[in-house]
Amino acid sequence: DKDRAYWQKRAQTAFNAWVRVRDAGKPCISCGRHHEGQAHAGHYLSVGARPELRFEPLNVNLQCAPCNTYLSGNAVLYRKSLIDSIGPELVEWLEGPHPAKNYTVDDLKAIKAEYTLKARELRKAQE
Repeated sequence: DKDRAYWQKRAQTAFNAWVRVRDAGKPCISCGRHHEGQAHAGHYLSVGARPELRFEPLNVNLQCAPCNTYLSGNAVLYRKSLIDSIGPELVEWLEGPHPAKNYTVDDLKAIKAEYTLKARELRKAQE
């Protein structure tokens, strides 16, 4: 039997893949450039700092590898673009307090299944 950490990683991988499909063709949320390199699913509020927003779609957007990896998410520009795309109220909601999420293995399996299916459906729709 696989443990919670295993399923959390699988769920995160499925969620991140869905974000990349959802945002395919969009520029990096932070720098606004279209990069040839690897696209990341960049969290506005990091998983380390805000684990309860790990699977929150508003908190995760397509981001170029340089912004995500080398500029620690390029948060100032990320926030500005996020305000432009979802509005200041939702950004403030993201930044506000949220209850902790204690995902069970079953929760994580369901999240993985949900986002695997959503990504598959989006890919079909984009063909």
